[in-house]
Formats: sequence, structure tokens, C-alpha cells
Amino acid sequence: MIRLAIAKGRISSEAETLLAQAGLEFPSFDDTRKLIISDKSGLYEVLLVKPADTAVYVETGVADCGIVGRDVIEETDPDVFRLFSMPFAQCKMCVAGKEGFEYKAAKKIVAASKYVRCAERHFKQKQIPCNVIMLNGSVEIAPLLDMSDVIVDIVQTGKTLKENGLVVLEEVFDIAPVFITNKAALKTKQKELYELIDILEKQAGISQ
Repeated sequence: MIRLAIAKGRISSEAETLLAQAGLEFPSFDDTRKLIISDKSGLYEVLLVKPADTAVYVETGVADCGIVGRDVIEETDPDVFRLFSMPFAQCKMCVAGKEGFEYKAAKKIVAASKYVRCAERHFKQKQIPCNVIMLNGSVEIAPLLDMSDVIVDIVQTGKTLKENGLVVLEEVFDIAPVFITNKAALKTKQKELYELIDILEKQAGISQ
């Protein structure tokens, strides 16, 4: 059996559709409270886990492979093989703030973000002195309360930014779900994993 960890939410919904199109039949991810789901063939098992934990299950070998957002990969840098990106649930990591704020010209800025490592790495590459404040949610409020100059966060439609009077100041990197594998599993379950990889690559329209 191949065990696949999938980030719950937007990614799991899209992944379920892709798996079904590839001929792997699972009970609906959205209509069950179960966190471990087997397909009808009994060859595959899905773990529905929190996005931030997905790579941990794969890295430790609890799962053989997984589908997780690039944001998690960039933030945690897990010891896994990153094989290919999936063509759904795409968005961007961005620096956002009040319109007209020239943060690149500032001597030092304060940023609020859930993605502290991504933020620190970005500003270091830009040679902009920055203090990053860790916030787990609703980061858009930080600039409004003068808690931070900017935020670093995922942006999909930009609606939340607009409703809070913020704009994208710079795009940091594109985000898409990434198919990852445990390094040991790719050797011990090579045949089974490559069969799944081949199925998903073909279904996702990824050229060899």
C-alpha cells in the first residue's frame, strides 16, 4: 500500500478530483470526518492532515508521499524529494501594505507574517533590514494598527487585501501544490511509487 499525505482544504478538494480522474476512487474527502481513507482497490491510503504538517508525515516516513503547498516547502525546508508541481490551487506569496508605501527605500521595516523564514530570506536577499513579527492569522490587521509596515502572506484573489485597504507591493514567488516523496520510500517502494507518479503526471498534463 502507498500512503499519501494531503493538505486538508483547498488542496485536498482539488487533489480528490485529480485522483478520481486518474482512476483512483476514494470516498469523498469533504463528506467524511475520517482522516485516513483507503481507495476501492486497497492499494492507496490518503492521510488528510493540516497543511503545515503534511511534509512532516512524509519526511518521517509515516507517509510515502504527499501533496503540499510550495509555501510550506519554502518555509520548513523538509528533507524530502520534490518531484513536480500540480496544476491547481495556485496563488502567490506577496509583500503587501498600504498603497504608496515605498518599503524598498526604508532604512528598516517591520513585517508581519506566518511565514517568518520566507519573509526573512526575501528581505535579506533584497538587502532590506527587517524585523519580522510572527502572526498565525489575520495578518492584514497589522499594518492597519501600525504594528507593522508590511505583511508577507499568500494572495489568491486579493479580495481580503482590498477590503482592508492594502495592496500587493511585490510578488515573492508563485505557489502551487508540490508532489513530494519520502527519500527511503522512493527506494523501498520504487515500483509502486513510480506507477502513482506516472499516473498523476499524465493526468496533470506534465511532460516527462
